[in-house]
This record gives sequence, structure tokens and C-alpha cells, in this order.
Amino acid sequence: MTNAPAPRIEVQDLTVVFGEDERRVVAVDAVSFRVEPGSSFGLVGESGSGKSTVLRAICGLAPVAGGRILIDGKPLTLRRDKAFTRQVQMVFQDPYGSLHPRHTIDRILSEPLAIHGFRDRDRRITRALSDVGLDPAFRFRLPHQLSGGQRQRVAIARALILEPTILLLDEPTSALDASIQAEILNLLSRLRRERNLTYLFVSHDLAVIDHMCDRLLVMKGGQAVEELAEGALSHRQVESDYTRALMKASEGFVRPDAA
Repeated sequence: MTNAPAPRIEVQDLTVVFGEDERRVVAVDAVSFRVEPGSSFGLVGESGSGKSTVLRAICGLAPVAGGRILIDGKPLTLRRDKAFTRQVQMVFQDPYGSLHPRHTIDRILSEPLAIHGFRDRDRRITRALSDVGLDPAFRFRLPHQLSGGQRQRVAIARALILEPTILLLDEPTSALDASIQAEILNLLSRLRRERNLTYLFVSHDLAVIDHMCDRLLVMKGGQAVEELAEGALSHRQVESDYTRALMKASEGFVRPDAA
């Protein structure tokens, strides 16, 4: 009998604590979920719910006080090594803040290739730009010469250039205009299909999460409230009062149209 494959990401009773004594804050409180290979899993909740902290804990950027994080069934160690960064990449909310303002796009994309010892840099950079819908001429521009949507495409290209299997997406469209948001979401959907990527997608926007994710976890105050299947929000198939309150606050949200 063949064992079922391990989840691509498994979070078991994850607890993240900042500070000590009277300044102690439990940012994530015993949260658990699983993300299967090739799927997109959403974390949704209001500001301060702990959803972005979960991503940072996976990357080693937030202190894990309890629980475990497993990638392909293997527990993560305290230090994230090169093998981890080859497999897991993150796209941040602010594309301008995440790109060095004085580095050309060529240098921004070359840096991870140099760190990991790739030699065919020209081919990989040209392909990465093409994959996110940018002309090769963008290689020698600076971030301030690009629009917000173009900068986020560069950030996605940088995340993909090492050919990871997992993308952690922290509000990747919230800083963009609505029309550009749809373009980036459609780009992310296409890339996931073409590359069989696994997404862990954080957003406060119910419409984005409902559109992009196969399953989602609603969070409040660092705790898991309920886990929902795709379409549950738009069909109002929810159980908790908190999720209903989120839906009411976002009354009239509409799933973005896919290209």
C-alpha cells in the first residue's frame, strides 16, 4: 500500500510570541493547517490577526515559541539554509520597499542566482522577465522607473528565478490599483498552473482570497477561527460570527474575473 504524499506545507500548533513579561504578546496562538502540493491556501483576517506573522515564522523572520512547521514532511530547523530558500520564496506587500532603489532590475535578479551558484544568468533573467510579462529592456531600469504593477512583477520574477515549489504571498496586490490587482492575480494564477506551484496567500481582502484559494483559514487575534473550502465566502457557507462580521464589513465584494 502506497503512503499518501506529505502536505507541501504543514503547520502544527504554531505559536509566535514577541516580548516578555508585561510586554509579552502572543501574535500566533496554536494555529494548525495543511497545504497540499499544487494548491493555494489563504489566510484571511483583519489587521493584527496574525496572518502575516505566520508567513514570517515559516521564513524564520518571527520567533517560534511552540509547535512545528514542516515542508514536504520534514520539520524546519531553527536556521533557514540555502536549500530552504531554493524551495520557498516570499513576495511582499510593498514592491517598492522590497526592491533595492539603487540596483537595476538586472542586479536585483542576478543576486539570488549568484548566491546559489547559477551560471546561466542571462537566460534565466530573460526568461523570468518574460514569464511575468516584462520586456527584456526592463533589465537595466531602476525600480523608480517602473509603475507599481511592474515593480510587483519584478518582485514575482525574483521569487521565481530560483524555481521554488512554494510561494508565500503577503498581501501582494493590496498596494496596487484595482485594475492592476486583477492583472497580478491573473498572472499568479497562470504561474501556479504552469509551474505546479503551491501558494500560501495572505490577504485582508475576502474577494481576493475567495478567488485565489482552494481553501482558507480565517484568523482573529492570532487564533484560527474556521477553515473554509473554495467558494464558501461567496456562497455565505460559514459558521462563525466573526467570519460573518468580516463578510458584512466587506459587503458587496465580488470575485475578480479571471483572464
